[in-house]
Amino acid sequence: MGWKEYELELLRDKNDNVVIICAIENMDPMGIHTGDSITVAPAMTLSDRTYQRMRDMAIHMMRSIGDFAGGCNVQFAVSPDEKEDIIAIEINPRVSRSSALASKATGYPIAKIASKLAIGYHLDELDNQITKSTSALFEPTLDYVIVKIPRWNFDKFVGSDTTLGLQMKSVGEVMGIGRSFQEALHKATQSLEINRNGLGADGKGLKDYNQVLQKLKIPGWDRVFVIYDAIQMGIPLSRIHDITKIDMWFLRQYEELHNLEKEISKYAIGSLSKELMLEAKQKVLPTARSLLCWTATKVRSTTSVLKWA
Repeated sequence: MGWKEYELELLRDKNDNVVIICAIENMDPMGIHTGDSITVAPAMTLSDRTYQRMRDMAIHMMRSIGDFAGGCNVQFAVSPDEKEDIIAIEINPRVSRSSALASKATGYPIAKIASKLAIGYHLDELDNQITKSTSALFEPTLDYVIVKIPRWNFDKFVGSDTTLGLQMKSVGEVMGIGRSFQEALHKATQSLEINRNGLGADGKGLKDYNQVLQKLKIPGWDRVFVIYDAIQMGIPLSRIHDITKIDMWFLRQYEELHNLEKEISKYAIGSLSKELMLEAKQKVLPTARSLLCWTATKVRSTTSVLKWA
């Protein structure tokens, strides 16, 4: 409990060729079901050495469970300092829900390729659906970030336990794509259709200090927002990390967004610099002031806004 959780998506053909399609990292630590976790692709906080160990373990596991061709995914738990042993949690010798996410994230049609492998094709015989000039044996690479956030409907089940744990409770998910984790995170949070305008910009954040601490200790559907509320209150990142076990890298990304919001709040509508506005737009920062600045500038000069974008 509390270790970092990762998942690898693999494909294997009859010739025992194996490719790793995607490495997915759970922002939430072990103890919360993967289906209820915020997940990120590619893995953000994984060292190359540990990643190579996970690759070798995943391929060995896939080859050990039988002579089959198709899709497979393996989940691992890794100690926060990456010095202790890696623990294999689960292996699914099939295309799963996570495979669908990995397929959308990479553009690699996992189900289509897996179906062809199952009837006898080999990876080097199939075209890469992205490049159209190489084989499906080449592993995809990402120059962007994917953030998946689960979607719950607890409001339809009055009296249900909203605490997140080992039992999956989500009914769907949203996915944000961006050039950075912060951009993808904001796009995903604004796609949840729960009347929230991203992180902290809509005035619906929690204001009670003790309530925020309690919600950090007991993970719920709104944890992605509560973390930002805690940072706005001035709770140190080290304390948030101790409570949630979320990697410090993700918490620093939250802190950078908060610092940018504070910097924007120092300016009036007409005095916000081009550089600061561009940074806010690139991170899809949904602060009320930045939106007002964007609107006012658009009225004054549509051309300049388009140039900034």
